[in-house]
Amino acid sequence: MPVLRLEKVSKEYAEGSQRVAALEDVSLELDEGEFVTVVGRSGCGKSTLLHLAGAMDLPTSGRVWITGVATSQLDDAGLVRLRRVAVGHIFQSFELLPTLTVAENVELPLLLAGRAGARARALECLGWVELAELAGRMPHQLSGGQMQRVAIARALVHGPKLLLADEPTGNLDTVTSNVILALLRRISSERGTAILMATHSLELIAAAHRSIRLRDGRIAPEG
Repeated sequence: MPVLRLEKVSKEYAEGSQRVAALEDVSLELDEGEFVTVVGRSGCGKSTLLHLAGAMDLPTSGRVWITGVATSQLDDAGLVRLRRVAVGHIFQSFELLPTLTVAENVELPLLLAGRAGARARALECLGWVELAELAGRMPHQLSGGQMQRVAIARALVHGPKLLLADEPTGNLDTVTSNVILALLRRISSERGTAILMATHSLELIAAAHRSIRLRDGRIAPEG
């Protein structure tokens, strides 16, 4: 069973009296441990695809399954539960809460889900990204690369089967980007997590198992 499956998915938005298609007839599957990049110009539908893949939005037509669960069959509470169990997110701007320590940021998804052992699990994940010694620091005391590694630990703390990343190295220099790339490759190979990532980075595209190009909301033919 694929970790993620999209079948003939389309998404339209209202723009005044007009309907604008952000995605059209997109089909896609990701298996366990597969690392896939999504590329394309701004406005081609990458962000919409990630939102649908992460159960943050529902398609206008077509169906999305995450770990075998059809998102269209869930109410709002069910979608929240699915996201908290099955999906992790990494953002370009890190999205760490400035008033929480590193450890508190990482354990937050577990606390929101009411899961026990949140602090121990957070420290374990910080150790996995080699930042356990910074658990008590505040985000403003970290470098950009350290903040992104904390964000990765937070994305992994609940053991998701699917990791969605939106330009995760967009705010980082080349050396730090390579560190993040190495972590992403470890996540797919060692943890078996499926990764779907929007990026313009040639290094990330080359490191992925395959790459999908979006053009005007559609998957462009290879070649």
